[in-house]
Amino acid sequence: MLNDAQIEALRAAAGADHLCLERATLWTYGMDNSRRHAPPDAVVFASTHEQVREVVRACHAHRIPLIARGRGTGTTGATVPIHGGMVLSFERMNRILEVNPDDRLMVVEPGVTNGEVQAAARAHGFFWPPDPTSSAFCTVGGNLAYNSAGPRAVKYGTVRENVLALRAITGKGDELRTGTRTTKGVVGYDLTRLLVGSEGTLAVITEATLRLTPLPEAVRTARALYADMASAARAVARLMAQPVTPCALEFIDGAAMDMIRGHTSVDLPPQARAMLMIEVDGPAACLESAIASVRRAAEVDGLLEWSEARDKAEVETLWATRKALSPALRKIAPKKINEDVVVPVSRIPDLIAGLERLSAEHAIPIINFGHAGNGNIHVNLLLDPDAPGELARAHACLDEVFALVLTLGGTLSGEHGVGLEKRDFIDRELDATAIELMRGLKAVFDPAGILNADKTLPLPQHASAT
Repeated sequence: MLNDAQIEALRAAAGADHLCLERATLWTYGMDNSRRHAPPDAVVFASTHEQVREVVRACHAHRIPLIARGRGTGTTGATVPIHGGMVLSFERMNRILEVNPDDRLMVVEPGVTNGEVQAAARAHGFFWPPDPTSSAFCTVGGNLAYNSAGPRAVKYGTVRENVLALRAITGKGDELRTGTRTTKGVVGYDLTRLLVGSEGTLAVITEATLRLTPLPEAVRTARALYADMASAARAVARLMAQPVTPCALEFIDGAAMDMIRGHTSVDLPPQARAMLMIEVDGPAACLESAIASVRRAAEVDGLLEWSEARDKAEVETLWATRKALSPALRKIAPKKINEDVVVPVSRIPDLIAGLERLSAEHAIPIINFGHAGNGNIHVNLLLDPDAPGELARAHACLDEVFALVLTLGGTLSGEHGVGLEKRDFIDRELDATAIELMRGLKAVFDPAGILNADKTLPLPQHASAT
């Protein structure tokens, strides 16, 4: 609980109209899209950079834990205030400050949604490549915190490749500007890329300069069905090796297709055990040859069906299977465990085979889909945590899933972040030297340890099994 002096310091820094101590509101701001919950002691609704600076300085001086928060769409517990303290909500800092088509950039506050950025950019003939599934609701600040990219990353890169500069406040309350307004610049260390993906543990971002990309003149969509995952993975490797890089290359596995067949009317051949959704964009005059090149790469042994969309209605038809997946998952297992591991593209078949084995061994259904072009697979463990023994089996299975991913040369998170859910597994992937350097960086940026404490990096006394 905050004492009277801490509350008065927050009120003086934020202004009475921006500080909330009402219990029902505190309860709401104690959760994200994980199953974790811990209410804060206060919520401050940020409105300006200067206000944020003063609030951070007050938190530093009075040792108040601070958790920066967008809309709470993250799935790893990264914005859950496990130590109480104060949630700094950016929902009111949602202005688009500048759109500059000539320099291909946009300057925004962290509370603006990804969807609002896309709409503003589209009005000038541009887009911002990061496009998570939750783009209508998630904020740019959250995208920055997790390096959340979405399907277009296969061609256009992640958030790190599409942010030019940041304005931020360190844990001491010092103001910081990183990066440039230009696409080239090599003066000093790259603090912009360091802050992106740091989950609010190093600094509080108050402004971002985004790198915009011109909208493509045309897009072509295709769907390929395969007899097995190995065939689909061979196709993915061929697709990524030919000159035409898809702007989306998504897949779902056989278990996911079985689930969709049982819960929707989508027409899928019973022998199909893997599906790729492929999109290609670019100048309209070039797309016919581009889609032909993609089709040649996709035509491996095991291809059962190739479909191309010629108009908007056909695009919707082809995407219907993929769009049916999430509602079906929510219906079957609303409390599922959703992970987003990454493996080299060539190891996708080994990952899927290993996941099928673990599913059988632990009696936990596993559904897999994701961004095949960069090996980013969403692994969904379907469970009822209230069923006796099922949660323990699921966590044992998850432990082995992570071990499998690392054995295949992969990484434990592609875009969901670490937060609390993966924190105690991180020292399996990172060596002791790297972790100690990261702790040193944390201490430099946030010497009092107030920013999102005990998230992202394993606790000093923690040593996971190897």
